[in-house]
Amino acid sequence: MASDGEGACMQCKKIPPTEESLTCLTCGTPWHVPCLSSPPESLASTLQWECPDCSGDFDPVPQPGEGSDLVAAIRAIESDVTLTDEDKAKKRQQLLSGKAVMEDDDEEEEEKKKSSSMGLDADILAALGENLKCSFCLQLLERPVTTPCGHNFCLKCFVKWTEQGKRECIKCRFVVPNDVAANPRINASLVSAIRLAKVSRASGAAAAASTSNVYHYVSNESRPDEAFTTERAIIGGIANAASGKIYVTVPGDHFGPIPAENDPVRNQGVLVGESWKSRLACKQWGAHVVHVAGIAGQSKHGAQSVAISVGYDDDEDHGEWFLYTGSGGRDLSGNRRTNKQQSFDQKFTNGNEALRLSCRMGYPVRVVRTCKEKIAAYAPEEGVRYDGIYRVEKCWRKVSVQGKFKVCRYLFVRCDNDPAPWTSDEHGDRPRPLPHVPELAQAIDLFERIETPSWDFDEAEGCWKWMKPPPASKKPVNVLDPEERKLMKEAMDAARSSTLREQLLKGFSCQICLQVMNFPVTTPCAHNFCKGCLEDKFAGQTRMVERSRGGRTLRAMKNIMKCPCCPRDISDFLQNVQVNREVMDVIEKVKKQEEGEASSVDEKEGNGETESEENSEITDAEDVEQPTKRAKLDTEAAVSAA
Repeated sequence: MASDGEGACMQCKKIPPTEESLTCLTCGTPWHVPCLSSPPESLASTLQWECPDCSGDFDPVPQPGEGSDLVAAIRAIESDVTLTDEDKAKKRQQLLSGKAVMEDDDEEEEEKKKSSSMGLDADILAALGENLKCSFCLQLLERPVTTPCGHNFCLKCFVKWTEQGKRECIKCRFVVPNDVAANPRINASLVSAIRLAKVSRASGAAAAASTSNVYHYVSNESRPDEAFTTERAIIGGIANAASGKIYVTVPGDHFGPIPAENDPVRNQGVLVGESWKSRLACKQWGAHVVHVAGIAGQSKHGAQSVAISVGYDDDEDHGEWFLYTGSGGRDLSGNRRTNKQQSFDQKFTNGNEALRLSCRMGYPVRVVRTCKEKIAAYAPEEGVRYDGIYRVEKCWRKVSVQGKFKVCRYLFVRCDNDPAPWTSDEHGDRPRPLPHVPELAQAIDLFERIETPSWDFDEAEGCWKWMKPPPASKKPVNVLDPEERKLMKEAMDAARSSTLREQLLKGFSCQICLQVMNFPVTTPCAHNFCKGCLEDKFAGQTRMVERSRGGRTLRAMKNIMKCPCCPRDISDFLQNVQVNREVMDVIEKVKKQEEGEASSVDEKEGNGETESEENSEITDAEDVEQPTKRAKLDTEAAVSAA
């Protein structure tokens, strides 16, 4: 007799020992040999043995349910190519234990509840899940990177593939260029779209509308009289530009995130992923209040923020943690403002000491990344981006990679309540173990925090917060005039999107025509354009330029074609531009859903107008009938009176 879900024989109700169990070749069900009406005759026949249900042989012992239905159900499970071996075994066990029908009904009810609660937002996530899957792990893209052939992969999977020396795309066998394989860039449009759909599924449209502002773009260039106060600055661009107004009511030495109560204009605070076109604009919103220096802080008060840019050769950026090099050690006198060579040792003074103080006290440090960062995978596409709160866990000194002078080093680990801009996670960071840093074996002046950090994770509330009072500010606060605050708030409100689909399609906009992309393409620098817009931008330009001088024909020179959004040369990419079919399918599905919803609304409005017209006709008919009835009644009354 077959065994039930708990392993007991369904006839004798005992759990048979291993030597008395026999497994069917077809359905994989264990059977109790002594309870079989016709057990196998020899040991060799057990290798190809089939149970009575699968073989069709009559067994006088009563079986649970109809044998033919059971065999058909098992064969349907075996023929389902979408199931793994583990899933097939699980479904066979559920079928034999009688739980399959109940669980299927429960799953259908849960799906109905989910579909009714999430509405059409679930369709958006389904569209993303169908088209934006990594071909390596077969999961929804995590930190997506796009190859020049238009295929998308997870950053971790792509790096693991290229580290094996493989350069061919596993989908189309396109040879990935070496610069893309060595330094892949995360596609920010895909990250924001996936996260937006996840948040809408988890917490509804209200949460989606609130988190959609994470990628809101603040532009001060529309107000040049505020951002640039001198004619010299306007003519020279960013150089020599004067600082504009500070739009948040926090002092210059404010620690930690900038909350909504300190944002009188938008009432949302400075959000993770918010970006600006320049360091000046970043300063105006309080994320990093120094214009040039990479460390904002005071040696006796602590460091409030750091900026990751071109920096030093020793810098390492791994997203959730990075190794930061201190300031100083270079001769910048005279005309050497761009000197990259170390000329003396760095010491724990000024900004370096401020970071060490923040390490000792466990203060939160705001981190902004710039597009000039060498590690392009986590750098923004353009400008400056706020990436959230980090904490300095260790600091030390070591000999620079240039091999002569010592530099100060800091280990930063992310500890923010909001997810990072390059991830599609729905929640923020959780306490994580410190990464292994090989260079600590040669470190000198190593400092590790011993006391409890001021900014830490509260297990009871499940969030990062101040566990100790923050340090008192020593700088004044700038406050906006009420009239200016009102005007800016109206401008911000007018720029916000209303629906989830509008926000999603806005993320898939071309950076040339600023419309939803038609035949989207992704450049090696992770910028997205319409194929037609990009080709029109470089129409008439050839890859090579013929040169001649004084009647002589010189060797042809390569024509540098810079990306419309960054200085990267994309001339090789333009020779064979490939459409990102996966993104195009997502855009088409979202558009169809939006058109279907709009048509349903129009139908409802049309039905409402028809009903109102019918009601008005009925009312008019009643008004016509009423005088006739009154006349008839008056006539009858007159006859009766006579």
